[in-house]
Amino acid sequence: MFITLEGIDRSGKSTQAALLADALGPQTLLLREPGGTEAGERIRGLLKDPAVHLGPGAELLLFLAARSELAATVIGPARQEGRDVVCDRYIDSSVAYQGGALEFGVEEIERANALIIGDCVPDLTVLIKVDPCLAAQRGQSRLAAGIADGGDRFEGRGLAFQQAVADAYDELARRHTERIVAVDGHGEPAAVHERVMAAVARRR
Repeated sequence: MFITLEGIDRSGKSTQAALLADALGPQTLLLREPGGTEAGERIRGLLKDPAVHLGPGAELLLFLAARSELAATVIGPARQEGRDVVCDRYIDSSVAYQGGALEFGVEEIERANALIIGDCVPDLTVLIKVDPCLAAQRGQSRLAAGIADGGDRFEGRGLAFQQAVADAYDELARRHTERIVAVDGHGEPAAVHERVMAAVARRR
């Protein structure tokens, strides 16, 4: 089964992706986007560097390039081997961030995704829903505690941007009810994990 986890910044989806992969067993492949390949990890470093200026179009093309490589060389072969694959972000991130919040257009980004991923469409996408104000507070708490957490250009765009991303994710959930399941991301990680596992169990 190919499962992706989506959500705004600070939603806890990376934690939930790791917990899910562990629960599914040692043969499960855990990936992140962008990343998962040598090219993808280099692109990730570029995209997450707030000192590097990139316009929205350049950002989008870099994400698509990393995704194309990941789908063709990692996800596709793993699925052919019958392995479970869990990916922290995938196609819906570009639709929500670039298509929705940055106004390239949801349908336009969905068409671009379709061109580059082939048949590597998730069987299930778990959308971790967290209020953007709470997500921002989580980031501030980590900074106050002196915890380095890899903040990047997207997290630095403010609350209004994160709300626009959340709204775009809600639209995607309405458009793709057969694939996207929304899960309440509030509460302790263990409690959220139980909700994620329940969503996965209903689809397996």
